[in-house]
Amino acid sequence: MSLASDPADIVKLSGLLLASLLAWYAGYLFAGLLSEDSMSTPITYLQDIGKKPVLKAPVPKRQKCDHWSPCLPGNYAYRVRSGGGRENLAKICFEDELIISEEKGNVGRGINIAIVNYKTGKMISAKFFDMWEGEHSAEMATFIKNAPQGSLLLMVTHDDGSTRLKSDAKTLIEALGSKEIQNMKFRSSWAFIAAKGFKLPDDIQTEKINHSDNKKNRYSGWPAEIVIEGCIPRNLI
Repeated sequence: MSLASDPADIVKLSGLLLASLLAWYAGYLFAGLLSEDSMSTPITYLQDIGKKPVLKAPVPKRQKCDHWSPCLPGNYAYRVRSGGGRENLAKICFEDELIISEEKGNVGRGINIAIVNYKTGKMISAKFFDMWEGEHSAEMATFIKNAPQGSLLLMVTHDDGSTRLKSDAKTLIEALGSKEIQNMKFRSSWAFIAAKGFKLPDDIQTEKINHSDNKKNRYSGWPAEIVIEGCIPRNLI
């Protein structure tokens, strides 16, 4: 007897076909009810699983006088940079203010000096003294002597600061604590800070020098710029 002739088998086959048809039709209706957005959301979610999160580093906060790390509260920030070559002029920054710079129009060849009131942190005066042309060593010595007690003196060279620098001016700067002024040579890059009427801490950078050497000079006839920077406590006097 064949399978098709069995009534029970015919009923089973018909039921299977009917169930398949109903399942297909239900799926068709369900797909029509779902919007494209509702389908894409779980798909996008599944695609995002396994992706590594992108971590963005915060933009570093700029510090006073472009320090890498900030001075603690209760300190002044300073940065003194010598000139380099003909074009890169000297700069002195104190408590985030450029007190000697090309932008200020008060920088020049020779030794540049800024006098700052220690109590207020404000500049009293600034001037440069050409040590290549003219006789300005005595004028510079007078300028230093006239700096009031309780002031900071920040000094830096651009180009040559030694050719017409006299011994009495060197002795005066040496008395302020300089250990390199007597070693100044033609076009030496030199930076120095000093206190008048009080003492700076021993652990801060107050002086640096770099001599001209034709075998090592960064510029033709000039050594590289030098920088001294640090933090000065405000409670020294």
